[in-house]
This record gives sequence, C-alpha cells and structure tokens, in this order.
Amino acid sequence: MPTEQLDDSLRVIALEVADDLAELARVRAWADRLLQDLPEDQRVDALMVVDELASNALRHGSPPRQVRLLRRPNWLSVEVDDTCIDPACPQPPSAEGGHGLKLVAGMSVSWGQSQRPTGKTVWAEIDLTRPR
Repeated sequence: MPTEQLDDSLRVIALEVADDLAELARVRAWADRLLQDLPEDQRVDALMVVDELASNALRHGSPPRQVRLLRRPNWLSVEVDDTCIDPACPQPPSAEGGHGLKLVAGMSVSWGQSQRPTGKTVWAEIDLTRPR
C-alpha cells in the first residue's frame, strides 16, 4: 500500500484492486482503517463514497484498478482508476438500480471523472468541515 506525502498537509494512499468483486470487502476494510480518525458520521459517508466508486469500477470498468485516498486535515478526495474508456454515467430516476453516483453526489461537494487515453479516473471530494 504505497503512501506518498506530497506536501506538509497532503497524504496520498493507494490500493491496487484485483479483478474480483470480493475485493470490495478488502477495499472497505482498508479505507475504514485509514479513516478511523474521522467522526462516525463523516467516516460512514466517506466509506459509502469509497464503496460506490470502487464497486462501479469493479462492475463496469476494466483492470487494472486502483483506489486512492488523498487527505488534508479538513478534506478528503477519493479517486478510482480503471482502464475502461466509457464514461461513468448516473442512471435516470426511473431505473431500478444504478443510483450510486447520485449517492456520491449527495455526500460530496463535487465529483467527476477525468478521461485518459488508457481509461478514466472517477473522483469525489468530501469537505470534512461540512456538517452532515
């Protein structure tokens, strides 16, 4: 699990994710350990964002995949890479499933995706000072 300190306040932790839905349990446990210092409501929200983005990458993306947590004292960014070039798309309200990105949008101050020639990164930013 590589950790990178980019400046005095930014910490980046990455986890490579195998091509297996069972990896979601490992991703959840990894993120839960790293976010133990957050108040319970913030930790639960952040874990839901991690879970939704990772599960979308496993269900709809292509390997290899990586999950990253970028932390500053009052801010968290969750980034998930995969090699599928298709964009992540929220489902219409009439769809029976596929509403995870709406959940991500509600729990984050912003979310989006960055396309690369070899795939995409879907990300969400969480303001840790914002009341729930």
